Amino acid sequence: MEVAKAAQTLAARVADSASPMIFLNIGEPDFTAAPAVQQAASTAIAQGQTQYTNALGLPALRTAIAHWYASRFGVSVAAERIVVTAGASAALQLACLALVNPGDEVLMPAPSYPCNRHFVSSADGVARLIPTTAAQRYQLSSEQVLTHWGPQTRGVLLASPSNPTGTSIAPDELERIHRVVQDKGGFTIVDEIYLGLSYDEAFGRSALALGEDVISINSFSKYFNMTGWRLGWVVLPPAMVPVVERLAQNLFICPSTIAQHAALACFAPESLALYEQRRAEFKARRDFFIPALRDLGFGVPVMPDGAFYAWADCSALFAKLGVDNSWDFAYALMDKAHLAITPGRDFGSSDTARYVRFSTANSMAQLQEAVARLRRLLA
Repeated sequence: MEVAKAAQTLAARVADSASPMIFLNIGEPDFTAAPAVQQAASTAIAQGQTQYTNALGLPALRTAIAHWYASRFGVSVAAERIVVTAGASAALQLACLALVNPGDEVLMPAPSYPCNRHFVSSADGVARLIPTTAAQRYQLSSEQVLTHWGPQTRGVLLASPSNPTGTSIAPDELERIHRVVQDKGGFTIVDEIYLGLSYDEAFGRSALALGEDVISINSFSKYFNMTGWRLGWVVLPPAMVPVVERLAQNLFICPSTIAQHAALACFAPESLALYEQRRAEFKARRDFFIPALRDLGFGVPVMPDGAFYAWADCSALFAKLGVDNSWDFAYALMDKAHLAITPGRDFGSSDTARYVRFSTANSMAQLQEAVARLRRLLA
């Protein structure tokens, strides 16, 4: 966020120049909500459908989400297990508050999305980051979970596909991880907010296929392009639903009613067809941008199989910009190329001073211009 603020300040100064700021730092799709979704929101407002809903969400929306799991992922999920939330952030907060007691330890990979560990901390738990490597797709292994499970460990918090790496956990490895967690009597939370943006059938499977005791977090922000609408959901074991319901009643009352009515239109055939077209566009951007980064000297050892990120080792390029870490590298790109990216240190302390995260959620034209600027700067 500090980099983003600095980039916005500089962007205002160079807005009318020949080289306006290009933002590849925030993981926000450049697409907006589908036309049917926008119309549904307008209709809800016009018809006065703006009062509180049940804390668990509109029954029709919970049912629609359940049907989507069946049609898209071949997984049967009871609508009663689905709790609609004020974004995936609220879903993660509710899950952590329901499961984590003071001093409890939760295992998660490094690098990983910083807010996930902060949700654990907000429940007075301890997020234990375990370093991962490119060879393991920057994801935890079952062997690591078993090795690092201690007396205070209560569960794991995973993300597949992951932010910042865009990589997923292989289904057989995820099954082994969950088996270890089950044997320890712990919980498995899987952040699947980018699952709809999987590009590889080998990885595009929901962890919910492993059984009712898996907790899955999802969102309308990424695949459904509704970032500012602040709407997500969590799929829970049946026994947890009333617990989370009580927490949601106290903390949030309910998710946005207008956003919920609008989200029903996400599952209309024309909307789903549009989202698939956009997913293909995100894949095309990845297929252009990752090879281009490699050609420029960035190290991207694992091709992202989902989401819209590139986790890139920029250390081979430090000397060209007169820096020795990725934080200064990011600021140098901002200053010299008017290109905003995210330094690696947000995502943990495991070798992150060498890495930056690029977001490929921007248009192909913007990505092409970014590559051209990088090529000129690094020549």
